[in-house]
Amino acid sequence: MKKSILALALLAGLSNIAVANGYQAGDMVVRGGVTNVTPDDGKSAILLAGADSTMSLSVDDNSQIGLNFVYFYDQNWAVEVLAATPFTHDVTIYDPNAVLGVDGAQLAKVTHLPPTVSALYYFDTNSALKPYVGAGLNYTIFFDEEFEAAPKSLGLSDLELDGSFGYSVQIGADYLLNDKWHVNASARYIDIQSDAEFKVGGQNIGKADIDVNPMVYSLLVGYKF
Repeated sequence: MKKSILALALLAGLSNIAVANGYQAGDMVVRGGVTNVTPDDGKSAILLAGADSTMSLSVDDNSQIGLNFVYFYDQNWAVEVLAATPFTHDVTIYDPNAVLGVDGAQLAKVTHLPPTVSALYYFDTNSALKPYVGAGLNYTIFFDEEFEAAPKSLGLSDLELDGSFGYSVQIGADYLLNDKWHVNASARYIDIQSDAEFKVGGQNIGKADIDVNPMVYSLLVGYKF
């Protein structure tokens, strides 16, 4: 019984330390963990020579190592930079009218980086739980776009996706373990839309407006400097 009371007292003491030593002006935080990018489950229409081909495509989700860096201007306001290792997504083609006879096939792989800068507002809670909201700007860079072997055999080549500039909004929370360490969880929406172009039989006639518009979920461990 005495040991239980002592343990509870210790936890309470740690919580008080965390509260007493919350974020202040000039604090810098580095976080690392797992980030998942889950694109919009809608399908993007494929155009051939400017006309609807009746085909469409979708992009699957992917998880990578997530990183972010936060600088606090005061106990409420901070700026955050989101980074990660490159995300690689499988692109699936839907061909219900058998235009190419590839319905449900894996069309391509696309790799991207979505660096995002956000302003964060932390709410005053007087506890170890520090919830916040944020809004910012994103620029997504696409690279290593590559058709799979089967689409290549049908004459599809030279896939290119334009970079995307858009907004981001998020909610999240830190749970302070002590004066230095915390656990972070967040969910954000990023506006990512790209124009894709490709060749069919050597001709530049293939286009698609790809609305990725993902939800991005992160579970991270952070350290305050």
